[in-house]
Amino acid sequence: MTINTNKILKSVFFSSVFLCVSCNDVLDEVPDNRTEIDSAEKIGELLTGAYPEGAYIPFLEPRTDNAEDKGRAGGDERINRESFFWNDVFDPDNDYPLNYWNSAYSAIAQANQALVSIEELRSSGMEDNLDKYEGEALLARSYAHFMLLNIWAKPYDSATAESDLGIPYVEEPETVLIKEYERASVAEVYRNIVADLERGFLLIEDDYEKESFHFTKEAAAAFASRVYLHLGQWDKVEQFSNFVLSSDNISNQLRDWVYYRSLTYSQISALYSSSDEPANLLVVSAGSLYARNFFSARYQLAPGLSNELFSNGNPTGGAWAYPLYGTDLAYNIPKFSEYFRVTNASANIGNAYVQYVLLSTDEVLLNLAEAKVMLGKEFEALDYINLYLSKKTRNYNAGFILSPQNFSDYYSNTNFEYKPFYNLNPEQIPFIHGLQELRRREFYEEGLRWFDIRRFHLAINHLDTENRETFTLESGDLRYSLQIPNEAVSFGLEPNPR
Repeated sequence: MTINTNKILKSVFFSSVFLCVSCNDVLDEVPDNRTEIDSAEKIGELLTGAYPEGAYIPFLEPRTDNAEDKGRAGGDERINRESFFWNDVFDPDNDYPLNYWNSAYSAIAQANQALVSIEELRSSGMEDNLDKYEGEALLARSYAHFMLLNIWAKPYDSATAESDLGIPYVEEPETVLIKEYERASVAEVYRNIVADLERGFLLIEDDYEKESFHFTKEAAAAFASRVYLHLGQWDKVEQFSNFVLSSDNISNQLRDWVYYRSLTYSQISALYSSSDEPANLLVVSAGSLYARNFFSARYQLAPGLSNELFSNGNPTGGAWAYPLYGTDLAYNIPKFSEYFRVTNASANIGNAYVQYVLLSTDEVLLNLAEAKVMLGKEFEALDYINLYLSKKTRNYNAGFILSPQNFSDYYSNTNFEYKPFYNLNPEQIPFIHGLQELRRREFYEEGLRWFDIRRFHLAINHLDTENRETFTLESGDLRYSLQIPNEAVSFGLEPNPR
């Protein structure tokens, strides 16, 4: 639910231009259909719109090595095709980059208005229980900026972050029709992300009816685990990951793919992003058609890639538990289901929504294992990896425990050259490769592989099967960063180099 205010309802983003719904002449008037933000309850309602209601998976997943060309028999969705070849697209439709850019900045506007309204209520003395709402607003603002930064700017590099172009970090609601913004540096944006994140973590509370739709303490810590992973701050990754993972209950916190195999296709797709799934720490309902075509799209999971990911590569020697459905042209793991909200019953008109998982305990565990490796704690990392594999492997043999040497030997050969901004010694590389391969499978069709490709500067090859031509995204390619939307550039934002 979105609540209007006497200053600004919600920034409307035709692109990066943050256009408010009213100009200065009417800012002091309250139209009849608007609601004053004069209570904690209304702040809470305002914050339901502080999460991006757009989908990023449709245009990030095809960019990765988790996509392969099925040939002409596959579906031909424009966003799927253009993303596979790393082309810039600026269509305004759902499931396109521009829609996500708009929805993320719109969410930021909601968070900023909530923060202003909180201060107004505090000043008036009307409310004294607003800390948790301030915490949620700060966390939501931090999250949306993090996602924008890691889609439209360069990956973090401590040597260049102060000069690398980031994105505008917006901290105030819009009170003018058109306001000019400049791109802050990657380093400055991260400083703001961290400041909002850490203060938000201190203030947030866990008292929501449906916790997975809001930032909670655990969701905030999971987000912190991700942020510090990108920054290479391993102690912080360890600290926040440990907050999420209860030492005596980790097994029940992970997504149990062995159990999922006992369910039907529709049951799996419904449970995957459900608030009833313990692994889900933050989910969002986004306007999206992805549930209709993710399995049939041309540049997706073809037979060769399907075998590589889900028939092979389990370091225990067992079989992966991920339930693969479909035929050569429609291989998929059921992760998405559509909710169609009818707006006109007689005309059968409405809007399609898909519920997406934004943060999960599985991501946190793999973040923690990576941090342990970087801190020289390989035995501790393998404790978590063994536990993780027990939930992802059919007929898992609990008596077979991978040692650091087993794991290192299994992943000692790689075609990837890992080039993060920090040093990797030769002993760490097999562990890092192994963890990225686990992440690649676990988060298949979730877009997270693109972030890993970026932070390790991995080269990716895509074969056009029709023309027998290979296209390569080289390490450090400028197309690691999507192009700033055209409309944003026309209003003064500097475009990314090409």
